[in-house]
Amino acid sequence: MNQQTTPAVSVRHLTKQFGDALAVNDLSFEVAAGQIYGLLGANGAGKTTTLAMLLNLITPTSGEISILGEQYPAGRERILSRVNFSSTYVSLPLRLTVWENLRVFAALYGIKRPKQRIHEMVERFELTYALKTRVGELSSGQKTRVYLAKALLNDPEVLFLDEPTASLDPDMADKTRTLLLQAQQERGMTVLITSHNMAEMEQLCNRLLFIDKGKRLMEGTVVEIREHFGQDSLEDVFLHVARGESL
Repeated sequence: MNQQTTPAVSVRHLTKQFGDALAVNDLSFEVAAGQIYGLLGANGAGKTTTLAMLLNLITPTSGEISILGEQYPAGRERILSRVNFSSTYVSLPLRLTVWENLRVFAALYGIKRPKQRIHEMVERFELTYALKTRVGELSSGQKTRVYLAKALLNDPEVLFLDEPTASLDPDMADKTRTLLLQAQQERGMTVLITSHNMAEMEQLCNRLLFIDKGKRLMEGTVVEIREHFGQDSLEDVFLHVARGESL
């Protein structure tokens, strides 16, 4: 298989068991390079556990993960240098300022001209005024924008996003989606995103995968998924799945 047809992310028969609880159950999917791919499901469906395995934060019980043609654990360092991650639910060191946090991550990623890159990112996310502010003193929306600035610092080839706009007001959420689309289109970046904002997923995603109780339920475009479940909107599909109606 040549480089052009190799998926950016490939998951094969991925399973994760915590004691008697099966969080992810024989899950398989592929994300094409340059695609924005949505992972959908109710709370407890297995989305966050799947992301944690994709980032090698937890080890699968079984199955195979390939990212940019590399596999864990042998390719861990190479993979993590080419990807990044942002989540509303994962915090940066609260006592460090915005500048200090971004400077640390710029060093960890070996970014050339880190000062220039940091200023580019904070300008994109309208955070220049907050550079000297401790992260712990920021609002939840400001923190979210810092996390996104951090996630784009190393110009990742694959970006993993967990509820990226959950704490943003509608205006900043709209601006953030526009910025993410611009960054994705400029660099041909692959994005895997989870969100409970169905309008956001309709706007951003090329393809979507619904999972339920850790299992693959349905994959396709927004139109294909709506038609499959006989619903008028993605939100209606989500409610249909979450309530277990004729799965």
